[in-house]
Amino acid sequence: MRTQQRVAVPGSAKKAHSAPVTGQIDRSESIEVTVRIRRKKNIEDKLVAGERVTHKNYEKEFGASQKDAEKVEEFAHQYHLTTVNVDLARRSVMLSGSVADMESAFGVKLEGSTDYAGNAIRVREGEIFVPTKLKDIVEGVFGLDNRPAARPMYRVADRAGTIASPEAVRATFTSDQLANIYGFPQGFTGKGQTIAIIELGGGFRTADLTKYFKGLGIKKPSVKAVSVDRGKNSPSNANSADGEVMLDIEVAGAVAPGAKIAVYFAPNTDKGFLDSITQALHDTHNKPGVISISWGSAEKNWTDQTMTSMNEAFKAASVLGVTICVASGDAGSSDSVNDGQVHVDFPASSPYVLACGGTSLKVNGSSIVSETVWHDSNTSAGGGGVSEFFPLPTYQQNANVPASLNSNFVGRGVPDVAGDADPNTGYNVLVDGQSIVVGGTSAVAPLYAALVARVNQQKGQWAGFINPTIYANPTACRDITQGNNNTTSNNKGYSAGPGWDACTGLGVLSGF
Repeated sequence: MRTQQRVAVPGSAKKAHSAPVTGQIDRSESIEVTVRIRRKKNIEDKLVAGERVTHKNYEKEFGASQKDAEKVEEFAHQYHLTTVNVDLARRSVMLSGSVADMESAFGVKLEGSTDYAGNAIRVREGEIFVPTKLKDIVEGVFGLDNRPAARPMYRVADRAGTIASPEAVRATFTSDQLANIYGFPQGFTGKGQTIAIIELGGGFRTADLTKYFKGLGIKKPSVKAVSVDRGKNSPSNANSADGEVMLDIEVAGAVAPGAKIAVYFAPNTDKGFLDSITQALHDTHNKPGVISISWGSAEKNWTDQTMTSMNEAFKAASVLGVTICVASGDAGSSDSVNDGQVHVDFPASSPYVLACGGTSLKVNGSSIVSETVWHDSNTSAGGGGVSEFFPLPTYQQNANVPASLNSNFVGRGVPDVAGDADPNTGYNVLVDGQSIVVGGTSAVAPLYAALVARVNQQKGQWAGFINPTIYANPTACRDITQGNNNTTSNNKGYSAGPGWDACTGLGVLSGF
């Protein structure tokens, strides 16, 4: 049993953690992993045809097979691992066992280390292994390493910066004001829709939401917390990830107050991130038609198996008719990687999501005075660029996406659209009792998720994967042509111009 032939799981190699290994790890501690397994049949034909299936039929056609799940369980039980859950629609087998048994089962060595906040974590280096008989069945194994996977894409305004504009020019907004300025379809509230919001930390307080929406004169939307992998709604203070959670809810809720909001709380790990997406996507109780994601990290920080598996989940979203809106990053062309190279953020770089970039907006009354690329410092700018992992999608073939400035690879261009994200022209929100102004592309993802909810109500059906539609219709967006996102140490980056660009995509979307 212990000497059976093994193969590496493709793309599972992980780099050494940046913090030193402490060696302090309890190998009797029980941990959980998610094993993602293959589909029953290929989904590509459905994607190309733009066809949809119901949740029920999706599991029958494109879920995992019971036999494959049983083979994974049989292997796991040989190593004293127990089955926590099998979800064929999510193609996920969740397993529990001691650190020592996980190491034996998957051929890895787990070590103790610390994250950026000094919390104890598990890390690994190198590949994950499975028996040869499972090599075509297992697509990824997540949760062995629990280092933080992503960061929230919000920025709190420099309060001094918010008063620099002339008195006649509005400096900050609430999202319902932006919806009017941008010309979102009027007379719709998202009634009958559910917006899913993915959160990898933080929490919300109902009292804050009640006060905030009362102050806007808007009926407070229905907001519920959904636990993923024991993640919880855990509000603490305004300097925590609460800022992200409250921003997301308040932005989406003010634009689409008639929609229900389901907030999926998961641990900030590759397993937690993936599980939150698949749980929201296949949630037949809350039935979200649009998912907002404001967390991410540069492509180079992810394993190939994570990007591939999450991208496969986004393919499922397309077939199910669910729209995914993702923040493109808040550190410009460097994406917070200090190596002099340009980087794009994932999951915004997935070809199956609507990547949401950032602008700086000034208005006089309800009239736009100017709108340019958000770029107020070398650490504060809208993310964008060219993927070096995902190829150029068909819908961008005529968008004149350039080669990455790091190479000659012409990959998926990021972002697709953009909206106000400059913290100095940002969003007025209430976080843990404090009224603050927040920006970042974190705000743009829920803004457009709420737009999708309005359009879904307007059309009486889910919009689904809208990228092919907006790229085929140049008038769907108002072009942003000024500014750049150069934030690398050697000033590498991209500039805005007519048509699609790697700063603001096609521009500001108002409907489709």
